[in-house]
Amino acid sequence: MGTVYTRFDSPLGELLLVGDEASGGLLSVSVPGQKGGAVVLAGWREAPEAFAEVRAQLSAYFAGRLTRFELRYAPGAGTEFQRRVWGALEDIPYGRTVSYGWVAERVGVAGAGVRAVGTAIGRNPLLVVRPCHRVIGADGSLRGYAGGPERKERLLTFEGAWADGRATGRGAGEEPVGRATVRG
Repeated sequence: MGTVYTRFDSPLGELLLVGDEASGGLLSVSVPGQKGGAVVLAGWREAPEAFAEVRAQLSAYFAGRLTRFELRYAPGAGTEFQRRVWGALEDIPYGRTVSYGWVAERVGVAGAGVRAVGTAIGRNPLLVVRPCHRVIGADGSLRGYAGGPERKERLLTFEGAWADGRATGRGAGEEPVGRATVRG
């Protein structure tokens, strides 16, 4: 048992899916060649069958039928603080945006802690699946994204949260209401 991987062709380009064979959990979804993107290492085994559910949910998301992922993650990734920040990301509904300050407030960090929140968001290993792309600057501007700013803009536009170079007002910087659901 070890690390398994596969590639997924998406509207954003190729995504590299990496999982832990022992737990059956997803370790990362990244854009190869981008900052923080995983690279296939010696000893990893290509196993597309291990990612059937991940691929199905990504396909449904990009087809506009899925607004919230329900996947098993590999245990133990990140620090306790990063896991708190990543948990807050999962509370941001589809088609909505929030500020880094909102995330900081949500995890109980104030003032200069917003920078630490931004760093934790930047280390999110599960692009698209854990919606770090929904976090924008307090002034409504796009900020960093491990998949590149053009992909962040494309994801937000696809979700209806971004148009003509700005947040659409569908929750820009506001507290989201409830969790997003799957559209049938």
